[in-house]
Amino acid sequence: MLDDLIRNLPGLMLVYSAFFLAVASPGPSNLQVMATSMERGRSAGSTLALGVTAGSLTWGILAAIGVTGLIVAHPGALYAIKVVGGLYLLFLAWRSARSAMRAEMPPVKLAASGRRTFLRGYLMHITNPKAILSWTAIIALALRPDTPTVVLYAIIGGCMLISLAINQFYAVLFSTASMIAGYRRIRRRAEACLAAFFTFASFKLLTSQL
Repeated sequence: MLDDLIRNLPGLMLVYSAFFLAVASPGPSNLQVMATSMERGRSAGSTLALGVTAGSLTWGILAAIGVTGLIVAHPGALYAIKVVGGLYLLFLAWRSARSAMRAEMPPVKLAASGRRTFLRGYLMHITNPKAILSWTAIIALALRPDTPTVVLYAIIGGCMLISLAINQFYAVLFSTASMIAGYRRIRRRAEACLAAFFTFASFKLLTSQL
């Protein structure tokens, strides 16, 4: 088992590097983790980040057993996910715009429903068709017909640790006192920018050719 991992180490490192760059680069999920951490505190940001990671794990497992390949091969299924994802981004844009229009920042909801926050993060990632395509590409990049099963486990497990570490890092970093204080000063502008970003991301998703 260890020998198999060592032999496939170059391919694993390539997969981990690509996944790290994809997760760390700005996108709807990590921007929402940042905003939630600044607005509602570390606990809420961390819970949302767990939901995002769980969504990624779902697509990773489905990619490993070939389900995402079937989805990509059937444009109707991918189109439906794209529409749901685009509408969900519009919902996030509406939430941010509504927050930007409030003159006063609402109290930090440290005790807000963890289940709802987790589900929000999960839905954000599970309705992202780019996640399907990314995981399909990652699995195709690393696996060959003779690839040992342990390598597949290493891909999914390693990528999940990367996702968990990066998103939790963002949750911790953006829930610090200095970040929260800065966010309070520019809250309305920050929320307006988020609303614009989510609207643009929704438009690009709904009009893109996947």
